[in-house]
Amino acid sequence: MADKNRQHCAVLTMDNLEDFEVYDDLLKQPLLALGWEMHMVSWRDKTVNWNDYAAVIIRSPWDYQDDASAFLQVLNKIERSSAHLENSLKTVQWNIDKKYLRELEKNKVNIVKTLWRKNLSARRVADYFTELNVEQLVIKPRISANADNTFWLTTKNYHSFLPQLEQAFSTDEFLVQPFMESVINEGEYSLFYFNGQYSHAILKTPKDSDFRVQEEHGGRLTSVNPEKTLIAHAEATLRAIETQISMPLYARVDFVRCETGFALMEAELIEPSLYFNMDEQSAARFAQAFVARMQSLTL
Repeated sequence: MADKNRQHCAVLTMDNLEDFEVYDDLLKQPLLALGWEMHMVSWRDKTVNWNDYAAVIIRSPWDYQDDASAFLQVLNKIERSSAHLENSLKTVQWNIDKKYLRELEKNKVNIVKTLWRKNLSARRVADYFTELNVEQLVIKPRISANADNTFWLTTKNYHSFLPQLEQAFSTDEFLVQPFMESVINEGEYSLFYFNGQYSHAILKTPKDSDFRVQEEHGGRLTSVNPEKTLIAHAEATLRAIETQISMPLYARVDFVRCETGFALMEAELIEPSLYFNMDEQSAARFAQAFVARMQSLTL
């Protein structure tokens, strides 16, 4: 690392990003302008010396769910080094399991109605439709990324998914939610906050005959100016998060429209795409928030 006048930060990623849409390279110039040089580093790289970096920013380790315990061990190693980790290990530990949604709900955040279950058996799946009083539902893992092992079921087709469901959840914990038709009819809103300050928002809509809004699954993205009610829900969620952990460097909160206004789908604090490509100033805002945060550590 030749330039002694610059600080160096590692942007934590994965070994191979060929199948993903990644926009972290848009941070390079805004960070450089503020005196920081970024380096893309895979979380699986066992040769890296984390002491070589002043900071490590978790961005695109989108295979962490394949070995969550190993991922947490790496983050623990980073926090024990001289590098400063963002978002912090404590934040990741809190956010990695979707049970955090229950804690937010206790803080009056409106979440999508959820059944918390474990050890799935095929004969019980029909009961979930009855419990939620719906004809369509979604089953997903408590630890997941990129919609992996997420199933959209109907009362007519769920039998065909039973072998896959049992393979995925027979010994694991999972959650069951009503399928939110507004995801298809309108889309899912994502609002982005850096250091607790609003940056930008997008609307994600799935491709035809799908429910997954990620680009990798054919989802479409549109920049939006969120309505006041949605902003209010998002800011209430940020306040609730702050009662559980300190305010993270970055947060993405995902909402869908529901009968009572909006419901939180996810609060993404570990490795969400921040869609810097959708707002030309967003990468600069992120860089400024990061540098301000680093400067505050030395005060």
